[in-house]
Amino acid sequence: MRVSTTQLATMKRKGRRIVMLTAYDYSTARLAEEAEIPVILVGDSLGMVMLGFESTIPVTLDMVLHHTAAVVRGNRTSLIVGDMPFLTYRGNPDEALRNAGRLLQEAGAGAVKVEGADTAATIRRMVDSGIPVMGHLGLTPQSVNQLGGWKAQGKTPAAAAQMLDDALTLQDAGCFALVLETVPATLAGIISRRLTIPTIGIGAGPACDGQVQVLHDLLGWYPDRTPKHARVYAPLGDIIRDAFRAYAADVQAGTFPAAAQTIDVDPALFAGLEPGGSRQSLAEGTVPVIIPSVEAGGDTLDAELRYGGGRQP
Repeated sequence: MRVSTTQLATMKRKGRRIVMLTAYDYSTARLAEEAEIPVILVGDSLGMVMLGFESTIPVTLDMVLHHTAAVVRGNRTSLIVGDMPFLTYRGNPDEALRNAGRLLQEAGAGAVKVEGADTAATIRRMVDSGIPVMGHLGLTPQSVNQLGGWKAQGKTPAAAAQMLDDALTLQDAGCFALVLETVPATLAGIISRRLTIPTIGIGAGPACDGQVQVLHDLLGWYPDRTPKHARVYAPLGDIIRDAFRAYAADVQAGTFPAAAQTIDVDPALFAGLEPGGSRQSLAEGTVPVIIPSVEAGGDTLDAELRYGGGRQP
């Protein structure tokens, strides 16, 4: 059974920290389930870390639907939150409701996330229609052009007071949780204590009720682009690059594939195909194929292509 929004509320009341991580595909979603991550955000950050855009603004609803559906297929226990992309929840309230509904109905998400407090009325309508909504304040990436770049928010008394007011507005609108991104830790702590709903911090210090990190930052996928708020738990960028180089070197040296990765038959069966050979020497009918076995962890496996427990033709 999946984690519910009410369970997150209980975690806040009991002082249990909430762990949220982004994921964008089936494979990482499966690993997140095995690691017992309670909340997965299919963020519009996929536009930057998966698709190579300079910001999240080019991301479309169809892109998020595609990735969210893959994550849902790979994870059966986490609460899956689908990010609502730029302009998909502003303007026409009816269209915003339909777009949010598609994330639940078509992709299988359990909730959606929206940025800013100016959409409180739309959020209330979504919540009243049965769609759980997570809010997002502080550095809101969809407003990066308006904010003048990737800058911390809420650093002055006036800005801090406005953010607290916005947080209370989103809580009153029915949000079940609130992301606080790149804001002073002191302010994040104040907001977390003032709200009854959980706060999830990213670059907002340790006083939030939980934390979220972008998968690629946590795994060191892009070593030259790790933000200040991220801690690299595994340098996979370096590991994967080194693996690619080792594979290329083996191919170029002729050491891959070796016998363990090779399927073959008795060469005499195909002697007639060699230059100067006679095709009449080939046996008619079905040629028996000899498939060698390989040792893997002490178990003998047929040397056939396998993927995800199934066999490829």
